[in-house]
Amino acid sequence: MQQTFDAVVVGSGATGGWVARQLTEAGLQVAVLEAGRRLNPSEDYSEHTPPYEMPLRGTRLPRERREKQPVQSRCYQCDEYANHLFIDDTEHPYTTPADRRFDWIRGRHVGGKSIMWARQSYRLSDYDFKAASRDGFGDDWPLGYDELAPYYDRVERFIGISGRAEGLPQLPDGEFLPPMALTCGEEILKKAVADRFGRTLTIGRAAVLTRALNGRPACHYCGPCGRGCRTGSYYSSPHSTLPAAAATGRLTLIPDAVASHVTTNAEGRCTGVYYVDRLTRNHREVAGKVVVLCASTLESTRIMLNSKSSPHPNGIANSSGVLGHYLMDHVMGGGAGGTLPVLSGVPDTRGNRPNGIYIPRFRNLETRESGFLRGYGFQGGASLSKWGHANSIPGFGAEFKRRVKAERPWSVYLGGFGECLPRFENHCRLDTERVDAWGIPILHISAAFGDNERRMVSDMADTAVEMLEAAGAEGVSRQENISPPGLAIHEVGTARMGNDPATSVLNRWQQAHEVGNLFVMDGSVYPSSACQNPTLTMMALAARACDYLVEEYRAARV
Repeated sequence: MQQTFDAVVVGSGATGGWVARQLTEAGLQVAVLEAGRRLNPSEDYSEHTPPYEMPLRGTRLPRERREKQPVQSRCYQCDEYANHLFIDDTEHPYTTPADRRFDWIRGRHVGGKSIMWARQSYRLSDYDFKAASRDGFGDDWPLGYDELAPYYDRVERFIGISGRAEGLPQLPDGEFLPPMALTCGEEILKKAVADRFGRTLTIGRAAVLTRALNGRPACHYCGPCGRGCRTGSYYSSPHSTLPAAAATGRLTLIPDAVASHVTTNAEGRCTGVYYVDRLTRNHREVAGKVVVLCASTLESTRIMLNSKSSPHPNGIANSSGVLGHYLMDHVMGGGAGGTLPVLSGVPDTRGNRPNGIYIPRFRNLETRESGFLRGYGFQGGASLSKWGHANSIPGFGAEFKRRVKAERPWSVYLGGFGECLPRFENHCRLDTERVDAWGIPILHISAAFGDNERRMVSDMADTAVEMLEAAGAEGVSRQENISPPGLAIHEVGTARMGNDPATSVLNRWQQAHEVGNLFVMDGSVYPSSACQNPTLTMMALAARACDYLVEEYRAARV
């Protein structure tokens, strides 16, 4: 007889792992479906492999991989070392209008993108949750910072976030492990930014351990985190939340399970999840009393759109027609770079620090002070060139080697991440003519940045230049080249939460308005994008929603 789980969770990444841990520790029997395979760190992680052991020295993709990963290879992490952690685009197609490029970067394996993510972890504030009340665009979130703060605390204490408290209302402080050190160049930039503009530069707040936590050792600064971490020193679900869930004895992890749709009964309530075995192509179903989608922003929405039945002819929980709409991603492309000759001959003592710097949002806080709504933050850093500068030094032999060693420049760079306004017309829907390698309908994605984002990117470039020049940088290069949506890999929205069922898919607890035993706990729930990296907030929201789910489940109200 088929087992009926208390909860079926789709997705094993940052939020899926957290949900599995929290629900199993609360006593629920949980099945986690993951579309990809289990990774073997000794074979799949390459953070300690030197370039000379790689056929192409790690810098390029083999031709056969470029042909299979034309979209994934646009991500800086998808190189010879780590391309196997990204999907094969030929098996996972999607379509877009010819004039609306969208780069959908994906990883399908146990842990998802928590293996390859950049680990930057920032809290949102009421400047974000209540942005609509401040400037009149869009909708406020159905909760505020004070309500989510305890859940940020809970997540940070478990996964470990290193950083420095700054006391900024637009970037609330958290439960930090000791911060990583700034380099000499970053200290110079920090002072100039504060003295000249009254802005704050801080070390990045990163999900990287600077001291041991929960059985995981501190980072040893080997550097290339995007290739995996055998010591589990940065947060990834296979090295943190999933083992904790497994330790309860109440977790059933099902890899190679490509979710197709949520199954329902005659009343429209969830009964489980239908999936296709990735390897055998056999069709199967796992039964559950509650379904939690953590498959990622666009995948969770695809599953919901494909979950059609008599009670849900347009996809489950979509009588409002809002499902799939208000797709957002952070806008990039504005920044500047230069060199710091004042540091000539000064060594860089930071090692391979797996982190950069952060300049929090300073636009449109208390007053409207720019030609656009909302704001942006900067990420970047200052470091001493190791060998790349050798490409611009002529000659060869002993003199060439002497110059390469003696003329190592300090470079400094700032790149902006800006908020994307939520617009109904930016959306995804099912492509009615094409399917993926497992016969599941694919998505058609139609999204573009607007005038607000273009003006923001221009301002990013202007302010980056002024800050670098204030720090004494020379050869400053202004960069203004707006990114295509998707490339920031911070896509959110499409199954937004809100108080009004006519304009949102989920309630304030991330529970479907129309289907009481369906929850969504990933980036698709965002009503607006803010400008901070989204993963930490996704996890805090999931922790809050899980508390509610457990309470309702025990009371037999879901």
